[in-house]
Amino acid sequence: MLVVFGIIVLALVLFVTELLPIDVTAILIMVLLMVLGADGVVNLTEISTAEGTSGFSNSATITVLAMLILSSGISQTGVVQILGRKMSAFAGDDLDKQLLATIGVSGPISGFINNTPVVAILVPVISDIAHQGKTSPSKLLIPLSYASMFGGMLTLIGTSTNILASDVSARLLGRPFSMFEFTQLGIVVLLVGSLYLVTVGHRLLPERVPVDEDYVQEYAIEEYLTEVVVDDDSPLAGTTVADAIDHVEFDADILQVVRDGEEFIEPIGQKAIQAGDLLRLRADRTTVQQLVDRETVTLVGSPETDAELEPDEVPERTLVEIVVPRGSFLVGESLESSTFRQRYDATVLAFRSRGETVRSNMDERRIRVGDTLLVQAAPDSIDRLSRNDDFIVAHEPEEPDYRTEKIPHAAAIMAGVVGFVAVPWGVIGSAAAAATGVGALEGLAALSLPILVTALAGVVAMVATGVLRPTEIYDAVEWDVIFLLAGIIPLGMALEQTGGADLLGTLVAATGAFLPALGVLWVFYIATGLITGVISNNASVVLMLPVAVETARQIGADPFAFVLAVTFAASTAFLTPVGYQTNLFVYGPGGYKFSDFVRIGAPLQLLLSVVTVLGIAFFWGLA
Repeated sequence: MLVVFGIIVLALVLFVTELLPIDVTAILIMVLLMVLGADGVVNLTEISTAEGTSGFSNSATITVLAMLILSSGISQTGVVQILGRKMSAFAGDDLDKQLLATIGVSGPISGFINNTPVVAILVPVISDIAHQGKTSPSKLLIPLSYASMFGGMLTLIGTSTNILASDVSARLLGRPFSMFEFTQLGIVVLLVGSLYLVTVGHRLLPERVPVDEDYVQEYAIEEYLTEVVVDDDSPLAGTTVADAIDHVEFDADILQVVRDGEEFIEPIGQKAIQAGDLLRLRADRTTVQQLVDRETVTLVGSPETDAELEPDEVPERTLVEIVVPRGSFLVGESLESSTFRQRYDATVLAFRSRGETVRSNMDERRIRVGDTLLVQAAPDSIDRLSRNDDFIVAHEPEEPDYRTEKIPHAAAIMAGVVGFVAVPWGVIGSAAAAATGVGALEGLAALSLPILVTALAGVVAMVATGVLRPTEIYDAVEWDVIFLLAGIIPLGMALEQTGGADLLGTLVAATGAFLPALGVLWVFYIATGLITGVISNNASVVLMLPVAVETARQIGADPFAFVLAVTFAASTAFLTPVGYQTNLFVYGPGGYKFSDFVRIGAPLQLLLSVVTVLGIAFFWGLA
């Protein structure tokens, strides 16, 4: 038991510190459980090799994989973006309407499409709504993330956490979730949470990003942008842009070359520099002074706005923010070790990481999930970035490439995936047989299928109808999430089998001596919400559900009510930007600080804790 607790502590530390990627942490958990398991080196975790790898074949893991692919198919049709643009037309420059548009699109849609891709899709749409409506994106992007969390609790398939919790509930109680098991409470949570965001929440958010959205001023990089002229006898004359500056010695990049009034931007790596050229550099004052002291260049000045960095003859945007999501090839890399510049002929001027704006010595910094890069690139490079799932470009491309003709196919497929699970075919068959006298109609019950089967069938249908190309199904899967599920599922089993859940349940059940069952239920909600704020929501469900079930049994309460409380709480990572991936997606584009999530999230967490616990008691009861 102590060994399992040790593994849990190690996993929590690695999740919080990000010393290892989450998928690597998951593999480490599996290895430790099996090495110390029933057929490993010693028998300390009671987990066999088969049980240690069972997470990969678990129905929850496979269902999540299928739902990620289905969500990608919906994304390819552009239906979410189209809805977002229609809401933009409704919103105009009225902040209240903008908030309603943001919540009205992201909340309900997240009930049927995994909420992580919903936010990834809508970040550029909502950023453009803010820009066109003369509103700071800071007022809309946290509400976007939070509303997607509300919507994720509308159905079983709204988030991977629900699917995982359903599997754990089936194993512990023999009672999985139906498709609309908690929809009635989910609607209440969505309405209450939305009302809070529209009336109170946005007032607690400062305007971190200026309304005029000038990136040079927003990122405060004026001091790092300099214009210099190449001297007649400069050693730079005759060299190419790529070879002109020794990046080992100097932290500088040549952004543009201006010659005889003509401006050249990326790709300029192989362009030869001539005497008299004006170079626009990204470099700090110390580096520029070193270049001047070596009689290499003559200092001219510094561009102070976006307009000065964007060539007059190129009408499209050349400065853009991109967010790094999970699964991107940049995660864990540095700008120096990655091939980002070479692939996209792009220059990174600055980036935000966990609220810190980095403007110098960027090449050595390890890039993490949620980091936002301020990039200068040619329009065609920006288009390629926007079409690549490795990035979330914080503005919609001018000519988005969507398969709008496939919208009816995708909608029909998702309706089938949900319908064959949710519709009570057995009841319909019995009623039809009684009304018509045709006994064969009783066989309609056979049409009810598990979500695992309908989701996989939906994947096949997506490819068969051309909504998705065969090669796209692999790119649609967030493999780190799949490995995370595969690693933590056996950890939850070990917690049960070693008696760890019983011990923790007994300790928590002691609060029943001075708290009613409703109070103990609230304690579990708050505890799960706090844990989710620092580790994965999936991990918090696996660790908390066995303890919640055991606690409920010891105090004589309904264990299913406690399962629901933990499930809802795991999707309320409002307090920190790192507890839920959707928060990371909006962290950089919104220019937020860590404290902003606490300021708006803490009252919301308390409000929904009361609403959810009372709702569970009302709809399901505690006895």
